Amino acid sequence: VIMSRFEFRHYAKELLNIALPIIMGNLGFILIGAGDVLIAGRHSTDTLAAISIATAITNCIQTFGIGLIASVSPLLSNYRGERKSAKKYFYPTIRFSMFLGFIIMLAVLAFIPLIDFMHFEEKLVPMIKDYMFITAFATFGGYLHAALKEFLQAFEIVLVPNLVTVFSVFLNIILNAVLVFGIGPIPSLGAVGLAIASFTVRYFMGIFLLVYCFRIMKFKDYKEFDYYKSLIKIGIPISCAIMIEFIAFNSAAIVMGRVSGIYAAAQNLISTLTTVSFMVPLAISNAIAVKVGFANGAENFYDLKRYSFVGLVMSVAFMICSSIIFSTFPNFLVGLFTIDTNLVKISVPVLYILSIFQIFDGLQVALAGIFKGIKKTGVVLLSNFTAYWVICLPLGYTLAFKYNLMLRGFWMGLVIAAIILCIIMLVFITKYIKDLKPSSVATEA
Repeated sequence: VIMSRFEFRHYAKELLNIALPIIMGNLGFILIGAGDVLIAGRHSTDTLAAISIATAITNCIQTFGIGLIASVSPLLSNYRGERKSAKKYFYPTIRFSMFLGFIIMLAVLAFIPLIDFMHFEEKLVPMIKDYMFITAFATFGGYLHAALKEFLQAFEIVLVPNLVTVFSVFLNIILNAVLVFGIGPIPSLGAVGLAIASFTVRYFMGIFLLVYCFRIMKFKDYKEFDYYKSLIKIGIPISCAIMIEFIAFNSAAIVMGRVSGIYAAAQNLISTLTTVSFMVPLAISNAIAVKVGFANGAENFYDLKRYSFVGLVMSVAFMICSSIIFSTFPNFLVGLFTIDTNLVKISVPVLYILSIFQIFDGLQVALAGIFKGIKKTGVVLLSNFTAYWVICLPLGYTLAFKYNLMLRGFWMGLVIAAIILCIIMLVFITKYIKDLKPSSVATEA
């Protein structure tokens, strides 16, 4: 795509108007998890190991529903681009998220008895099961928040929803500190305290956004089966793709946790660090999905191409900067979460590998935003499956166990997978853009 500097700034500004509040909110969301890691690490390495394994398992289950909910904003953005009413889908969106929440809650509860047969360290098992039991019931609050955030995002209302998330970071840290360590009459609850804090914060975020929606809009109940069909059609590939990626990441914590809890703790610590930086390109990806979705619905392929190109450049540029920081200050970054010398020794070498992974991770998530906007999410699923399950898992675990590289081997597999993932998605999107009708590009005027 050839464009002037002025044109590039224009499209970058349009994306940042949406992305900046989402970045703030995404960082807030992941900092809630980082707060859990921080407090758990300060409590004990065993507590950190237990919640690392528990969250790895629950994340693999809960992300399926989150992926389906993620189809709300690109679908409604397309409707708005087609000049269709989108506000009437408020109640259907809530019903959809609550039904998913019920199914996912049952799935998490059903998995808990299996923990006894997964050969984790005996001292960790009670903490893992307690944490999973409580957070299973937090699914409704988390899904309500995710659905309403997606709904508002389709209307480019992003500031307040993300401010709520930022506020929740501080609320979560306070609750964690009080419930984990105890204060006054409140006893030290350890991992259970972390779960209760997470439960409380998720419901606070969901209920706050529900009240906010009623304050800024008026809604009438509306039922349309086709809306649910469209959400499932777009969302199933997204949710499966996210679940594939999450299983690839979190399986390291689960499998390594069977070797020793400290490896699960290290994987959680490393994942927390990379996820903090990943929130920026993820927000840019969300902005791309909204803008590309609107342009796609309006058949304005001129804007579609430019939003796509500018978003890719912004996402990769940020991750290059992040990569430099990770490879320059690994000891400092790991030291923010733990003083355990063994944990530091395991984690620091992985950060050098992680710094390479981040660049390609930034590219792939921006590409995924384009595919969400044009409603071609099946490509994302196919690419993720090929990269993470066909390549990453076999290669990563071979390097980890056969060549005794442990977490380093796993992350080497992730780097190779990310490169292949980007190549596959670039081939598809290049062909799609070339096939766009030239007459449609004339809508730039």
